[in-house]
This record gives sequence, C-alpha cells and structure tokens, in this order.
Amino acid sequence: MGTLILQDGTVLKGDSFGALGGYEGEVVFNTLSSGYQEVISDPANAKQIVVMAYPEIGNCGINDFDFESDATHLAGLVVKNYSKQESHYKSKETLSSYLKKNNVVALENIDTRSLVKKLTEFGTMTAFITSNDVDSEFARDKIRDIQMFKIKEDVLLDVSPTSRYVYNPQGKINVAFIDYGTKKSVLTELAKRNCRITVYPATIEAKEILENDFDAVFLSSGPGNPNNYTFQIAQIRQMMGKLPIFGISLGCELLALASGASVSKLRHGHRGGSYPVINLENNKVIMTAQNHGYVIDSENMTKFMRPTHKNLNDNSIEGFEINSLSVYAVQFNPEGAAGSQDGKIIFDEWINIAQKDIDRLNEVKNER
Repeated sequence: MGTLILQDGTVLKGDSFGALGGYEGEVVFNTLSSGYQEVISDPANAKQIVVMAYPEIGNCGINDFDFESDATHLAGLVVKNYSKQESHYKSKETLSSYLKKNNVVALENIDTRSLVKKLTEFGTMTAFITSNDVDSEFARDKIRDIQMFKIKEDVLLDVSPTSRYVYNPQGKINVAFIDYGTKKSVLTELAKRNCRITVYPATIEAKEILENDFDAVFLSSGPGNPNNYTFQIAQIRQMMGKLPIFGISLGCELLALASGASVSKLRHGHRGGSYPVINLENNKVIMTAQNHGYVIDSENMTKFMRPTHKNLNDNSIEGFEINSLSVYAVQFNPEGAAGSQDGKIIFDEWINIAQKDIDRLNEVKNER
C-alpha cells in the first residue's frame, strides 16, 4: 500500500510498484496513450510527480532504445493500472524493475481520472508520494510541509551536462547546443539534418560560443520556472543578433524573456502528444507533442516579436520569431518523442534558415 497526499488535503491510497521511500514534488498529468518510457526519462519532468491519464501503463516494458536521457529525474509516477506482464519484442525488463533500480516511487490503483479532473479544475499542486501506508496524523503533519514545498530555483542544473561534448562530429552545419535538460531525440533530429552539434552545459558563457565558428545556436527544453534563470536569460541576450538562435519549450520561454516579454505559469500545463497548433503564416494545423508548464504572455510580447504559432485549445502562444535578430522559437516539442510527428517540419525550416545564413556569409567572403 502506498499514499499520495496533495497540498489541498486530499489523501489517495494505492499500491506501490516502484522504489521504497517518499518524495515531495509537483503533481502534473500527461495525456499520452503511449510513450511512457520517453515520459519517465524526459529531463523536463525533473522533481515532478507525473500522473499518466491513460489507464493502462507498463504493458510494453522497458527497452534500450526509447530513453530520452541516461537517468530519470521524476519524483514519482502515478497510474491507474500497472501491467505486471509486459509483452514487446524489444522489452528488456519491466517498468517496475526499472523504477526500483532508479529510485522512483510509483503507485497504481489510483483513480487517475478523478485526479486529472481535480488538477484540471484547480491547477497543478504540490504533493508527497510514498510507498508507505501512512495514517491520518502523518498526513495532517505532511500537508504543512507540502504547502511549503517549492521546486529548487536552479533545477535545470540537475539535468544539464557538466561539460561540453560533440554529437555527430561528421556533420557540416556547426551548431552550438545549450543543454538545459534536452531529450536525446532532439540531438538525433538535428544530426539527421547534417548538423555537427557541440553540446554545452547551461552555465556556459556566451563569450565562449561567440568566439567559436558556429553557424547557429540551439536552446533546448528543460525543467523549472524560466523566470528563475537570470544567468541564462543574460547569456541569450549577449548572443541575440550575432547568430541565428532557435529554441524549443524552455528554450522558447527563455528567448521570450530575453526579448523583453513575460512568461507565466499555466494552470495545469500542456503535457501530451496531440495538441493542435495552427501556423499563423499559412493557417495549417499540426498536431504537436508538448511538455511544459509555462507560457508566453501574449499581451506582454514586445513589438519586435511576431507570433508564428497558436494553440487551438486555449489560444496560447506556441511560437514566435524576431526576423531582424534571426530568433525563432516554438513552445511545443518538434521531435515528437513521444507523440505526434507533425512538428518535425520545424527542424527542416530552421536548418534552411541556418543554411541561408551560411550561404550569405560565404558570398560575403568570396566578394572580399
């Protein structure tokens, strides 16, 4: 028996199928019907208790190919039904055994439909998840701790690499990639498009990037409140206008803040694989994968920022550009792992922009 205690005093009992112990975290829900392995290994979920809205989880087990990072940073996982018998030709172990090895507390037999409805109505909450069956006195005492809990302000440092490395060294387009907590599939998509990717930690000085011969800068997704990342915002401002800059999810939010806009917390976030987004330039709709809890405030965008994409569920801003500075960003996850693959076109569009900039510089050099 395990327990989930929400900050509003709700106590939910379930059965433990993960690691032993207990952790505080922010409770969020994900609407994906597949791709739980990608979800639990996405660094953007650091310090969160993820509730899977789809009821059947674990039936495909865990394989060696679908990890988005080398570790899981979840505070906990909550599901309706955990499939104890996995069945997939790639499977190497059960979800339960993986979670136990990686110290992630997990509960099943929770009414996730009711829990998701609560989070939808009242917003994201903090909570405590434990593998133990706690009594009412413990729960009352713990609620006070939960209400005081906040995810650490520099949580992105827990998931960002500590040193630089090169991915796909044979690539021809030289990209500086700032890793705030990226998914491996983003690097894979850039490599497919002939990029040589130098991956930097989130603490890299802008000067080091500008002193090297890069064709573009890419800002990754990641966890936490973008408003806390003042170093990264200043870092981006120093590079704007000097190289094409592309950003996704957290990278998009940081670019918006660096551009003078404001970013605020969504009521319950956008986390799932089928969010409809319209391209405001051609009015085409794509289905997108998303995993973020913050959004650009449309009323506080600067006059230089031009919205490029909009979420059709809530009309929130899903992308913007500043042509004069070669800044381009989307809020969704174009790599689509897991979720819709429609957004991959964004990588093609951005690489075309970078290539045009390379061609322009080469023409200038030849004229000299």
